[in-house]
Amino acid sequence: MPESPVTLAQASALIRHRRSIKPQDLDPAREVDAELITELIENATWAPNHGLTEPWKFHVFQGEARHALIASMQQTYREVTPAAEFREDKLEKIGTNPLLAPVVIACVMERRGGAKIPEVEEIEAMACALQNLMLSATAAGLGSYWSSPPLLDGATFRSFLNVNAEDRCVGLIYLGWPRAGLNWPRSVRQPVASKIIWRTTADA
Repeated sequence: MPESPVTLAQASALIRHRRSIKPQDLDPAREVDAELITELIENATWAPNHGLTEPWKFHVFQGEARHALIASMQQTYREVTPAAEFREDKLEKIGTNPLLAPVVIACVMERRGGAKIPEVEEIEAMACALQNLMLSATAAGLGSYWSSPPLLDGATFRSFLNVNAEDRCVGLIYLGWPRAGLNWPRSVRQPVASKIIWRTTADA
């Protein structure tokens, strides 16, 4: 058996340390190097995917490009939100959050497996890829936050990203260095024993 590059204890510590760090807790003035972003995305592409279809495309927004992202998101929010559910504070938040993070990555699932690979499997592969990305960000000392508002499936936003009819933007990853003095969030999980059903006999 080949030797693992990390121990199980190291992998467990990283997985359990990862937290969602919201945009307001990131430092917008501290840039993230393109080389580091590229490495995080490359790690994302090592996710398991049926047929090695690699169904991912990553649109990286930095600097002034975030304003174009905001404009498209706000316009789409206006178009897809029923009048009774429209909120000015939500519209304002959409216009603020991308400027709080130095990097916003729009993550698109592109169907490449045809009818042979069900859509759900391509979406599952994307989820694995984004987990890889966020764990890698944590290992690098970065904070990350996965946002998936309904507007991502709106026609205007899809057109902005050139998303084809059979494809889907599965989320925005807000990425950046945590603000100085941020207390890393803590979390708990239910006891794992309550989540496992052991089946060890033939009549299980």
